[in-house]
Amino acid sequence: MNDMQLRQDIVEELDFEPGIDARGIGVSVTDGVVTLNGHVPSYSQKIDAEKAVWRIKGVKALAQELEVRLPEHAKVNDDEIATRAARIIAWNVGVPADAIHVKVSHGWITLSGTVDWHFQRFAAEAAVRRLTGIHGVFNNVEIKQALKSDNVREKIKDALRRHVEGEASRIRIDVKSPGDVTLEGDVGDYEERRAIERAAWSVPGVRAVHDNLHIQWHAS
Repeated sequence: MNDMQLRQDIVEELDFEPGIDARGIGVSVTDGVVTLNGHVPSYSQKIDAEKAVWRIKGVKALAQELEVRLPEHAKVNDDEIATRAARIIAWNVGVPADAIHVKVSHGWITLSGTVDWHFQRFAAEAAVRRLTGIHGVFNNVEIKQALKSDNVREKIKDALRRHVEGEASRIRIDVKSPGDVTLEGDVGDYEERRAIERAAWSVPGVRAVHDNLHIQWHAS
């Protein structure tokens, strides 16, 4: 697929997605690398635009340069955002009680604290992403559980065999203590890439995953 056709497919996908106001979004494509620039009226739309791009076959990489420009009616004071964020996290059954601390500055939410599992860290971020009036989220929540690195690599390979059929043998896994994982290799599409990353995060003791996987599209 050439860059012109890929760009057209992305523009049509953004226009098709009902939750995205694509009028302020610019799209450029060079050798399968997509750049989104311009602006959207909410942080949730910024996230949704990124997901929409990755759904398109042929996308190799994405540079996300969208700015969140809140309309006047959507602007919310930091103290109100902080109150809402703390409340919605407290209501989330996937997040341990009192584990997450919330700070808000100029519409940016910073999450901190420690949890046992990555899914808890992700659940806290997902809970606040769609709050009205925010510009973005910094997730600084740490995972406190740690295993010896000599066991983590084999456990990740086992997880790949369970979760992602046929991928374990061609993915290179580098583990540095404590639980710092780097994934390298070629994958067929974005969904495979995400599945491999999720498999790595599913292993106890993994505290960071650096996704250096490359999407290798095959000509149809």
